Amino acid sequence: MEPQPTAALETVFRLESPRVIAGVARLVRDVGIAEELTQDALVAALEQWPRDGVPDNPGAWLMATARRRAVDLIRRRETYARKLAEIGRDLPAAAPPPQEPADPEDIDDDLLRLVFTACHPVLSAEARIGLTLRLLGGLTTPEIARACLVPEPTVAQRIVRAKRTLARKNIDFEVPYGPDRAARLGSVLEVIYLIFNEGYAATAGDDWLRPALCEDALRLARVLSALMPKEPEVHGLTALLEFQSSRTAARTGRDGEPVLLEDQNRHRWNRLLIARGINALDHAHAATGSGAPGPYVLQAAIAACHATAHTYQETDWPRIATLYGLLAARTPSPVVELNRAVAVSMAEGPAPALALVDALAAEPALRGYHLLPSVRGDLLARLGRTAEARAEFERAASLTRNARERALLLDRAREATG
Repeated sequence: MEPQPTAALETVFRLESPRVIAGVARLVRDVGIAEELTQDALVAALEQWPRDGVPDNPGAWLMATARRRAVDLIRRRETYARKLAEIGRDLPAAAPPPQEPADPEDIDDDLLRLVFTACHPVLSAEARIGLTLRLLGGLTTPEIARACLVPEPTVAQRIVRAKRTLARKNIDFEVPYGPDRAARLGSVLEVIYLIFNEGYAATAGDDWLRPALCEDALRLARVLSALMPKEPEVHGLTALLEFQSSRTAARTGRDGEPVLLEDQNRHRWNRLLIARGINALDHAHAATGSGAPGPYVLQAAIAACHATAHTYQETDWPRIATLYGLLAARTPSPVVELNRAVAVSMAEGPAPALALVDALAAEPALRGYHLLPSVRGDLLARLGRTAEARAEFERAASLTRNARERALLLDRAREATG
């Protein structure tokens, strides 16, 4: 008999619950009910495994148990419907579920259907993130609350409301087709990207990094790239996250303080993740063909320039500046322009970059964005305008909600006039 069935179940359930929920949701066509039935299977395992031992294929056991409960639920519904019909035969019959089109683009994978459902644009970004982490990441409500730095009741309410919204609006449990797929895919990629970014540079709290969030996002991106091998932007996002994740070990010091890119020990970069990123980027280029690369492919190409440079000085800054120019043309954004200014500063010098940054000062989207004064402070320091640089670093420190980043910016303010 398995000596620690409860511990084994916890591990199995975190790994297998997304597929179990997805498989059950295809039957009941409601992610909320599917999650409840999957939880019922977990309760059954907690009752049986300590007594009978962990089965040889625990994931298949959970799936079979949950599906049996789904079938029982469907039969109860059908029995209830028949009784209603006997009571009042003039009641309109329930419409049968629509047949899924036999389309060559059809992706017959329940997990992919779950991805598109959890990330449906009808939900707010916060709700999509919470529901995705719950259904696909296997995280509990307390874990999501810690990850997103919000109270547990807030997370619980978001998830409940998200599931109710999907049910109330009769959102189909399906992968969309044609133009709808491209539109919905953008929402899916955005959610994964937001989850990763919150782990990569936390917006608030005491920690600079939250690696668990990065790992969840990267795992979701890898799953999606395997499910959608012909989508270049999926491979582009996966490549981007592989490259960014490769630097995790070098991005913080011994006490958790941030280490800037130019100061990182590149021997600590994960070469396996870099190789995976290069491979994913190659797939993205192959899938793009002769078409224009999308924003995630362009961002991955920028990250590749950093990942493949042996030293900070060897970085191909002119190419990075060019790629940011293409990205700005594809998806105009003041944040992209700010990043382009940083690349221009390295390729051409701080003076032309400062002009680009100053042109962004009036952008409403950057009001309160701490990286604008941070970048401006760096450029002013390089130009020898130390008093102005100190003021900009102090302003940036006052705007950030992350304690580690605030300390770094205040250090840079002291160094500017030290």
